[in-house]
Amino acid sequence: MGVDIQIVPARGKHCRSIGRRMRATDVTEVWRAGRVGPVTALRRSMRQSTAFTVLIDGRPEIMYGVGDLDVLAGVGGVLLLGTDAITENWRWFLRATAEGLPGLFGRYEVLRNAVDRENAGSLRWLKWLGATFLMEIDVHGHPFVLFEMRKRRDV
Repeated sequence: MGVDIQIVPARGKHCRSIGRRMRATDVTEVWRAGRVGPVTALRRSMRQSTAFTVLIDGRPEIMYGVGDLDVLAGVGGVLLLGTDAITENWRWFLRATAEGLPGLFGRYEVLRNAVDRENAGSLRWLKWLGATFLMEIDVHGHPFVLFEMRKRRDV
């Protein structure tokens, strides 16, 4: 039997569900980045972006989205946080993120964020998606890697 996957607009109740079960690497990253716990990080991200939730068999498992960093320059801040359902459904996850990435650009030419330097899985995934790693930055005394992805132009 297949897995039922739906993508819906993010809601506050999704933050609590995902936050209670957030994968350890994401919990560490949101703490290091903003000194907040998972539920607060998800709520903050949801308020500052156009966010969506991935429901797997009806249960919120992943929240992702994009918000304004510099509207005039066409730069958006991209985010994705989730539970261990990401690794449990890794084939679907890779395919869905590769296929869905172009839809996140909308009015943006560039998507940016920073990822914890110790988050090897996210760094591999971002490289696989085509992200460019720009530089290492210090966030609350911990090294993060600034990355960006540019809108592809069909030639």
